[in-house]
Amino acid sequence: MLMDKIAADMKDAMRAKEAARLSTLRLLKSAVEYHKIEKKQEQLTDAEVTAVIKKQIKQRQDSIEGFEKGGRADLVDKEKAELAVLKAYLPEELSQAQVEEVVKATIAEVGATTKTDMGKVMKAVQAKLAGRADNRLVSQIVSANLA
Repeated sequence: MLMDKIAADMKDAMRAKEAARLSTLRLLKSAVEYHKIEKKQEQLTDAEVTAVIKKQIKQRQDSIEGFEKGGRADLVDKEKAELAVLKAYLPEELSQAQVEEVVKATIAEVGATTKTDMGKVMKAVQAKLAGRADNRLVSQIVSANLA
């Protein structure tokens, strides 16, 4: 399970005295624990843990943008390091061509023809891709194919 891997990597980071990696993993574990409390669940599935990781990645990306605008290169570097640690726990992302294939097949399955069907297509595509593609990219591809 993904949480077991994160816990093992935390121990490895402690042994190796990798402070930056350890603090990132601790923050991630904390975010997962908060999510468990919020959902009132004993255990989270790997898909739910992946969703928490994606949320953490989005926060880091937003922080990087803000720090770049503010001219804080030191904080940008710190956030980028955390981002690299977090991305290691995501499933491998599909290429744009692979995403286009899935989108075209889904459009045919759903029978979508206009942009009004975009919601149905997006929901079906996201279920198929299960976090292996950036939602902005998926949205752009779906929009272009329904135009």
